[in-house]
Amino acid sequence: MAKIILTQEVSGLGFAGDVVEVKNGYARNYLLPRGFATVWSKGGERQVESIRQARVARAQANLEDAQAQAEKLSAAVVSVPVHAGAEGRLFGTVKPATVAEAIEAAGLGSVDKRSVTIESNIKRTGRHVVAVRLHEDVVASVELDVVAA
Repeated sequence: MAKIILTQEVSGLGFAGDVVEVKNGYARNYLLPRGFATVWSKGGERQVESIRQARVARAQANLEDAQAQAEKLSAAVVSVPVHAGAEGRLFGTVKPATVAEAIEAAGLGSVDKRSVTIESNIKRTGRHVVAVRLHEDVVASVELDVVAA
């Protein structure tokens, strides 16, 4: 087992500044070459504390930004143009990537498509509500106006 210090968040493993033990091959072949981690040492303990302090400061700034963006998103109605038939049925469904692009096109900031959650498939034109996770503590409800293009 190798003891390493994470320099970035690694899904399922930890956050930047965490000291974790992983298998030697995982550290040597994946984490270290990609810059996700550094080898743990006694001198590295000082580095851990500075990484943690930077993470806390960045998380606080991101939380405030996410709350401000959530207020903008909740107050707006985002228009999503799609191909639809005569009765308002869509040719396909509205995907999270389409929602993210529509939010950015509306001038409400950039949103990662992986943070968009669509509860049930949107197969008709009209008003629909989706959730957008902007921060681990902030989720905004966005109202979509799905219109025929």
